[in-house]
Amino acid sequence: MTLEIRDISRKFPVPGQEPIEALSGITLTVNDKEFLSILGPSGCGKTTLLRIIGGLDSASSGSITLNGASITRRSSRMAMIFQEYSLYPWRTVLENVTFGLEIQNMENRPAKDLGMEYLHLVGLAEFAERYPYELSGGMRQRVAVARAMAIDPEILLMDEPFGALDAQTRNLLQKELLDIWHKTKKTIIFVTHSVDEAVYLADRLVVLTSRPGRVCEIIPIDLGRPRDRTSADFALVRRKVLDLIAQPKCSLQ
Repeated sequence: MTLEIRDISRKFPVPGQEPIEALSGITLTVNDKEFLSILGPSGCGKTTLLRIIGGLDSASSGSITLNGASITRRSSRMAMIFQEYSLYPWRTVLENVTFGLEIQNMENRPAKDLGMEYLHLVGLAEFAERYPYELSGGMRQRVAVARAMAIDPEILLMDEPFGALDAQTRNLLQKELLDIWHKTKKTIIFVTHSVDEAVYLADRLVVLTSRPGRVCEIIPIDLGRPRDRTSADFALVRRKVLDLIAQPKCSLQ
């Protein structure tokens, strides 16, 4: 699986004014089974880029292809997880997980069985018959992960999924996400504001400039796994990234 992003730009029309340019000339390749993080300031177009990749928005120019096939609309080959949990409050945890499977009208395996498999994967099988209001924020986000994984996408798109959580829960879910990634071998594209989070999770880190978002630099994170946030090597990589984004060409101000 190879995802090719070529010269993507996005302009938003404004009545009576010049269009707002959110993205300009974004080009990068995402490799099979890679964990890629995208880091940038508010308003630099990170979410817009993720939505274009997922077929939820259209680029003003450029192209995106997956294994040579053009991506112009939503596809079951990709699933997106947002910062908001986006769970249906009237459906149980299991019913939320199986929602996408029901839309796909799966016939060769009962949706309930497959839904339970993914609830076991995220450690929530015992909460299958609960409702979202009965869960903590971290648990609701795990349900969102299970729902996305249940449709068996090739690529998981994650838009600051842990941004609203407290630090302890956020660190725990980062570790759990890496466990799921190792087990499922999915490609993940993960948007974040946090340098620490990006260095902890990613194989490579894409740093975007302020609006219009451009690729400032792509940084390989050459650290073994599991990663120790307290190690000298981790601190050195984190400092390298912080020094880079402090430069005028990549400023996150």
